[in-house]
Amino acid sequence: MHTYQYIHPKEIESTEEVAITNEAGEFVAISKRVYDNILKKKMDIMFDFRYFLKYNIYNPTGDLLFTVKKISRRGRLWFEGQDAKSNTKYIISYENWRLGVPELYITEGNIKIQLNKEMEDWSQFLFNNEVIAQWKADYINDQFHMTLTINEKSPIQNVAVFVGICQATLFVGA
Repeated sequence: MHTYQYIHPKEIESTEEVAITNEAGEFVAISKRVYDNILKKKMDIMFDFRYFLKYNIYNPTGDLLFTVKKISRRGRLWFEGQDAKSNTKYIISYENWRLGVPELYITEGNIKIQLNKEMEDWSQFLFNNEVIAQWKADYINDQFHMTLTINEKSPIQNVAVFVGICQATLFVGA
């Protein structure tokens, strides 16, 4: 099991760089909310900073690793993620949303991972009914302390993919 931690300001609109460390305390990545232009940033105020949602995850030297953004079209909502190195595309979407209890899924090729979102406890990523990763945010001293664990059996081992998806879907959300 690999463990990663980071501390995020309480403001979801923050565009500060957030350092991500591993269990040894080594700096492994940077998470940053970004806006494509100043107009989108200004307009996002009207939507409680939840409409123009995009996160970039960088390596410690500043190279882009992963991007995730929210897409809303014709009454549908989903997120698209892109691994900058492998060009792998991830679709994060809600299923059964018309039934009242939407389930969040991450798909990439033939991989389909269910994401069980929890507000007060660990949100779990399930693949073949097995927990492959989990994420939790604790509010301490006006900051969010995030913890992410990734199981060795996970088909996705890239911390940037998990952090990007967690920031977009679990921290900010729909």
